[in-house]
Amino acid sequence: MTKPLEFTIHHRLDGALARTGTITTPHGTIETPAFIPVATRAAMRGITTEQLTSTGAQAALVNAYHLYLRPGHELIDRAGGIHTFMNWQGPTFSDSGGFQVMSLGVGFKKVVDMTGDRAENVTKKKDKLAWIDDDGVRFKSHLDGSMHTFTPELSMQIQHGIGADITFAFDELTTLHHDYYYQIESLDKRTHPWAERSLAEHKRLNAERSHRPPQALFGVIQGADHEDLRRKSAKFLGSMDFDGFGLGGALRKENIGEIVRWMNEELPDDKPRHMLGISEPDDIFACIENGADTFDCVSPARVARNGALYTRYGRVNVTRSQYKDDFTPFDADCDCYTCQHYTSAYLHHLFNADELLSKTLSTIHNERFIVRLVDDIRASIADGTFFAFKQRFLADYYSKKQA
Repeated sequence: MTKPLEFTIHHRLDGALARTGTITTPHGTIETPAFIPVATRAAMRGITTEQLTSTGAQAALVNAYHLYLRPGHELIDRAGGIHTFMNWQGPTFSDSGGFQVMSLGVGFKKVVDMTGDRAENVTKKKDKLAWIDDDGVRFKSHLDGSMHTFTPELSMQIQHGIGADITFAFDELTTLHHDYYYQIESLDKRTHPWAERSLAEHKRLNAERSHRPPQALFGVIQGADHEDLRRKSAKFLGSMDFDGFGLGGALRKENIGEIVRWMNEELPDDKPRHMLGISEPDDIFACIENGADTFDCVSPARVARNGALYTRYGRVNVTRSQYKDDFTPFDADCDCYTCQHYTSAYLHHLFNADELLSKTLSTIHNERFIVRLVDDIRASIADGTFFAFKQRFLADYYSKKQA
């Protein structure tokens, strides 16, 4: 294909912004809405790409910051790109590295602050490892303390070296600790100018690297939980020649659907939208209902490695003593490899014995659970049963919290 990305809409949900569609990339298609598992260092910890494929995953997302530090994007490029390097045949996403670099400012999940006294207040006992200015971010490697600087141009060079089908513009991830006026400054002096610089460098690299398949670029919208800033950012980026958009930044969970709607009401309707970093079922439904097409998150695999497994009736820990003598599948309704071949008692034993296989089998289950949930949501949009399915699923999943 000559274009880096094509997006076709198939169904729309009456009374909401939800839709189904197909994203076509040089390495295959993604039926949307879709959950995109995260293979941070060109691997999902503990499972092979073949096992990831068995979960029904249509694409994978790799981490530009980690791959820049180790093994280096130049090496991946020499290997033929990320698809060849990690033996993944489907579409790939690469993030800009911005979240990881910014989070070194405090090392604290999505609450990141790169400036002044507020950084010290937020970091508390953690050492600050990154500093921001209008040109980019200077940071210390978490591996060896060496100093590096990320600019929009370098982020694009890294992502083109990695060779992902869908890349993201470099942006400043602000936090809910920043006041309204800092959010304005961040958009006007960094996120929006950086988007322009990212796009210019991306176009240059696509033209220069004609020996590789063309790559798509998504602009990333910021603005925290302020409606005027979210709409401003969406309008600004939506007027530019991006192939799609990332819905990013810190936001309040209780307002997630509303914030996603603000952005998507302003964005071009004919381009895909990727929600960065969500995987809880209630958030998934809220984001899809309000127009998100794809999303990623490390959480399903991370909690799996600690023994927390998803079920229709919520997340439970297989290390509990009740599973010691349970010789039935962990989830009789699940079609994943783990539930089809192993018992709860065996999983319980693996965790109790600290066997690495415990993490592999649990990760396969959790990834399949979320992938299948989004597949079911996609089908419910197509047949018009979305709202009934949402009500039924969430009532079951959160029933223990409500009890």
